Amino acid sequence: MRLHIAVLLLTLHCLAQACEPEQAQNGCKIYGAACTCGYGCKTEYIYRTRRSCLNALRERSSNVCSRKPCMRGICTQTVQEPGFACKCEGTGYYGQRCEKACPTAAWRGLVFPHECVVI
Repeated sequence: MRLHIAVLLLTLHCLAQACEPEQAQNGCKIYGAACTCGYGCKTEYIYRTRRSCLNALRERSSNVCSRKPCMRGICTQTVQEPGFACKCEGTGYYGQRCEKACPTAAWRGLVFPHECVVI
């Protein structure tokens, strides 16, 4: 049990350190069809308040995820071009739009995309 807690804490620490300290903030992001608020990078948590996130979610024309750019996975709106990121983990696919099938067999020199690594 202690090992599970230690792994969870280490994972959360690594996720929180995914951007430079001056680029981290409390904020909200559009995740799928809902607003999720928390602590993370300004480029991902682009809305300062839940209200501004919900307003953007209501304005579907300004929400690039409403156009369903991800072939699989979950779309997250970002401020960086192209305005979205696809979360492919657990789908068996990787790529900008989760369009590439994960390799099924290892061969020499292959580097598995992180989305394809099953823990």
